[in-house]
Amino acid sequence: MEIEEFWKAILADLEIQISRPNFLTWLKSSRLKEIKGETALVSLPNHFTREWVEHKYTKIILGSIRNLNDAVKHVEYIVESSSLSFKPLVKDKKIPQPNDRQLFLQETRIDPETNLNTRYALDSFIVGSFNELAYSAAKAVIKSVGTKYNPLFIYGGVGLGKTHLIQGLGNEIKSLYKGNIKIRYVTSEKFTNEVISAIRNRRVDDIKNTYRNVDVLIIDDIQFIGGKEKTEEEFFHTFNALYENNKQIIISSDRPPKALPVLEERLRSRFEGGMIVDITYPDFESRVAIINSKLQEKGVSLDDESVSLIAKKVQKNIREIEGILNKICFYWFEREKSLGIIEIEKIVSDVTQRSANRLNPTQIIKAVSDFFEIMPNDLTGRSRNKELVEPRQIAIYLLRDMLDASFPFIASRVGKRDHSTAIYAYKKIENNLSKNPDLNQKIMMIKDVVNKMEEVR
Repeated sequence: MEIEEFWKAILADLEIQISRPNFLTWLKSSRLKEIKGETALVSLPNHFTREWVEHKYTKIILGSIRNLNDAVKHVEYIVESSSLSFKPLVKDKKIPQPNDRQLFLQETRIDPETNLNTRYALDSFIVGSFNELAYSAAKAVIKSVGTKYNPLFIYGGVGLGKTHLIQGLGNEIKSLYKGNIKIRYVTSEKFTNEVISAIRNRRVDDIKNTYRNVDVLIIDDIQFIGGKEKTEEEFFHTFNALYENNKQIIISSDRPPKALPVLEERLRSRFEGGMIVDITYPDFESRVAIINSKLQEKGVSLDDESVSLIAKKVQKNIREIEGILNKICFYWFEREKSLGIIEIEKIVSDVTQRSANRLNPTQIIKAVSDFFEIMPNDLTGRSRNKELVEPRQIAIYLLRDMLDASFPFIASRVGKRDHSTAIYAYKKIENNLSKNPDLNQKIMMIKDVVNKMEEVR
């Protein structure tokens, strides 16, 4: 067997052993250079991929090779990549025409039948420990639409990929079932506007016909219907009509059902009767994989150092990563200018600093005070009242987490304490977040309030 055909057989075997997104990210671009004695030499595109594959997949790679050639006892890796910091994945350097620019501008492509954006695909959804459960639940729903994990409720912070996952799920269902399943995607804001319009024009039956005659209803950012009585009532009846007929309901939110305080109890109860999964912040390796995947979509590549820089600087918002990459692409495609590490670092700094500058300590302190129904002066005062301990520690955590403020600065804003006290409070909250769901919900709710303050500025 020729070495190329041999490796194709190995890759086919590996593809069924790991998730397709991980296969595409880490192994699809691999090559078998040679088999020398008992060692197989595998080529990978960059140093990070080599380290990741060597650590995570060597065992299954060796197993697949030995199924076809049991003389192989070891796998070694080499890196074969360009020394350029930034290069297009096209042969020429001409400025692309509008069709090419769509790759990185990612203009919307909405399917009028389903309201889904066709660019969201599960194949391009990067799976890591931070979203693995949500992804697995989505795959299970695809196999058993309406009968397993119904409703499916996915929650997580802003910019972590919820919309990509639920729309990708919808697109996968449409493709798999050849259009025999009727799907409808809607944001809660659009649903609310449609309800208001229907009431105003006395056409409520239009809402019922649109949303109660589907096989799969996907609603994004459900938290925004809270407190809107007519919208909640219409959604409640729509939910019941679909659920009773084994129609699939998929919901996204920035927090779990029990942390939606303005939502009617009967709706919360319906949500909690299904499968609830969360998407947390991606770890460093996952962020690197996300960046490389998005670069591939856009038709460009960055060297390992630049990718690592972005992954280290942007830890909690995938949309922010997208903004950085779009800016880098702009410089390349529109100005025909390649970027070095210093220029990329400036772009990253500009984007992240702009995000941080939108908030200030007063907003965070006020949000925490309002949440716990205490006075801001009590929160920032010297009192050691035990009722103030948790609010004060949360304020310290958020000042560090959302503003990246220094500990001496935080200590000066919260009671003029020693900076070691601020460090202790921050680490205590950070360590307890993964262990204490109630604390996690409080943090998410306060962050939401802070972000809404920024929206009305």
